[in-house]
Amino acid sequence: MSVIGEQIKKFRVQKKYTQEKLGSLIGVTTQAVSKWERGGTPDAEVLPQLADALGVSIDALFGREEQDIQLMLTKKLSKLPADEAYHSAFNICWSMILGLVGDDNFTEDFMDTFMGHSYTNRDKSPDYFSKLIRDEGIVSARLSSDFNQFYLLAEPKEGSVTDHLEDMESIRKVFALFADKNILKTICYLYAKPIMPLTLSLISQGTGLEPRETERCMRMICENRLARHMTIASVDGEIESYEICREGCAIPLLCFADEIAKRNPFPIFSILDRKRSLL
Repeated sequence: MSVIGEQIKKFRVQKKYTQEKLGSLIGVTTQAVSKWERGGTPDAEVLPQLADALGVSIDALFGREEQDIQLMLTKKLSKLPADEAYHSAFNICWSMILGLVGDDNFTEDFMDTFMGHSYTNRDKSPDYFSKLIRDEGIVSARLSSDFNQFYLLAEPKEGSVTDHLEDMESIRKVFALFADKNILKTICYLYAKPIMPLTLSLISQGTGLEPRETERCMRMICENRLARHMTIASVDGEIESYEICREGCAIPLLCFADEIAKRNPFPIFSILDRKRSLL
């Protein structure tokens, strides 16, 4: 299949058009549309009508618009101050969610719903959550006055999500780590401190745990690569210390656990039309 054939089929499916429907909109036969999608190229004079019928640009039919958008967003974000760039990036994420719904009228309906929720609950400062769970992937986001997060999973083209995960026993051990009350307390303490080496005695004092229990917690945390053990030389001899791993995934995991813990978060919208299994 050619690039333009892939694009025509992709946009046609997004519009929920049959080949016959698309052909009738631009005055060609179903066979012509089928030929394009199998590798043929439409005549140049048909391209404007084809783009209009699919609601895209001619560049998009050749697969160039997506590259242009990526380049534009890269340049836009790279020129902003770091704090503004992150807020701007999150707004782009919300635009992605609305676009992935695949309904041109949805944006206006969404804004009406969101503004209604915000007005009704403006004194509560609630978190709002959106869910888009489809066969093509899963998207979720949290929107609040000062705490926003975004997650997107593009469905693997081959196999399932499970095929890309470690074995279930290894994953169970991760959940067991965070289920340990003292370990969770220690992790939260470590992540709340500036990123610098901390001695065992300081961690013990900060968490209120006994030194032996603190040592156990830190050993487990280090074994799971959420922190690393360090030995620092001083005039008084070697000092044992620990430093969190900046690349650790504890923060996203805590955010998603928080969403589950809230049980009944305010939904801005949810579209759950997935037919495939979730894993």
